[in-house]
Amino acid sequence: MTTVTKPFDSAQYLQTEEDIAAYLEAAFEDGDPALVAHALGVIARAQGMTKLARDTGLGRQNLYVALSEGGNPTLASFMAITKALGLAVRVEPIKSDAAE
Repeated sequence: MTTVTKPFDSAQYLQTEEDIAAYLEAAFEDGDPALVAHALGVIARAQGMTKLARDTGLGRQNLYVALSEGGNPTLASFMAITKALGLAVRVEPIKSDAAE
């Protein structure tokens, strides 16, 4: 008997602002910049790349390249993308084990 699998696309499950925020926060918690860029790409696909390009003022092709595997979005692009997606980026101190 052969096992049939289907590709998993997390973009299909990013339907609310809370879903999107939690997904990106998990990528940040991992600490891998490539994972953060990938997560932004998934979120962008879920929201619509054409709309995101229009809302950010960035070209669609530039977005695809910056958010692709191996892409490296600039800080300016990152800020424009998160703002267009309705996300706020916050900074908080890292809690050390000694403080806990």
